[in-house]
Amino acid sequence: MSTANRWQTLCTRQDLVAHSGVVAWHGGAQVALFYLPGQAQELHAIDNHDPQSGANVIGRGLVGHLMGELVVAAPLYKQHYRLRDGQCLERPGEILRTWPVRFNGDWVEIQS
Repeated sequence: MSTANRWQTLCTRQDLVAHSGVVAWHGGAQVALFYLPGQAQELHAIDNHDPQSGANVIGRGLVGHLMGELVVAAPLYKQHYRLRDGQCLERPGEILRTWPVRFNGDWVEIQS
């Protein structure tokens, strides 16, 4: 049986911090999870690795709106990545990996 497109439990809702990021390990990668209650899409999963600095710090970035987009600002060099698709607003050729993520009751699940 293939494991592609399967939902896997990553953590619980209680592990998340509202309007902030936390980091989890999934499939050999650090994933930054952002929980944004009140938004149309409350949960986002994006690569924690900042390509500009080479550090795993995206989960410590600040969430906000820029040019009509919901973004996270990388903490070191302040480039902005769209949470919906990982696209860097300042460097269009730079894209962070994103994953589908959802709540299943109080469990946070990520699609692999």
